[in-house]
Amino acid sequence: MNDIPRLFIKSGCPWCREAIHWLDQKGFTYEKIDVLADPAAYNEMKTLSGQKLTPTMVWPDGKLVADFDTGELQMFLEKHDIQP
Repeated sequence: MNDIPRLFIKSGCPWCREAIHWLDQKGFTYEKIDVLADPAAYNEMKTLSGQKLTPTMVWPDGKLVADFDTGELQMFLEKHDIQP
């Protein structure tokens, strides 16, 4: 199991680009995984989240947020007291 969150993205996805920019600006550390370039990662994301949409972010403790915009991500992080 990774010790940092994993961000599943699709290249060309505008919501993914926005999420990456937002997370970088806030100082978060994460592993970026392009599911279009890695079929196994795509299958893992579908298994974990129950859906095919990106961005999807998974924390080592199992917390997960899928198919989000940055407003939804911020609310998720605040609700779970997740800091950079």
